[in-house]
Amino acid sequence: MTQPDIHSWYDLDYLARGNLRQRAAYQVLDELQVMQVLAQFNPTLVGTLPIGIDIPGSDLDIICDTDDLNAFSIIVKNKYGEHEDFHLKIKTIHHLPAAIASFSYKEFPIQIFAQPCPVEQQNAFRHMVVEARLLEIGGLKARQEIHQLKLRGLKTEPAFAHYFQLTGNPYARLLELSMLSNEDLIKALHP
Repeated sequence: MTQPDIHSWYDLDYLARGNLRQRAAYQVLDELQVMQVLAQFNPTLVGTLPIGIDIPGSDLDIICDTDDLNAFSIIVKNKYGEHEDFHLKIKTIHHLPAAIASFSYKEFPIQIFAQPCPVEQQNAFRHMVVEARLLEIGGLKARQEIHQLKLRGLKTEPAFAHYFQLTGNPYARLLELSMLSNEDLIKALHP
């Protein structure tokens, strides 16, 4: 499955044409009107579902950016606070304040995350984009094996690190790789 390029991650139409679970996610996000409700915060779906390596129970991760976490929190609580398992907290992540809401809807756990940082600079976005690039480089074999590693319990970033034999902290290593051109990324994988 070909993933959208970096400029298409914001348009969820690719989900409507995706695999069965991606189409279900598209419907859920449409029913909840998440992208419309949070439009002022640049909502972006990230994680394993957009790149097609999610497993049963994988959540829908929506990241946002805002300088006003209180206003963001009020909107999220007013719109989604009645949903099953709703929780909202504000805490510091990577030296920045963040608002994190979570709840369940139909078969999906949903997390909505906001920080005063552009979406494209947030770690979750950077991880997803470099993981999509790695899957393109690694092909079907990489996709299948990483998916199997996840089914066996590995988190996403450690699964990528295992498959591509990346040394060091997998989260930090993927952030480093996210800064490379495709040519340099291939060289980094095959020194």
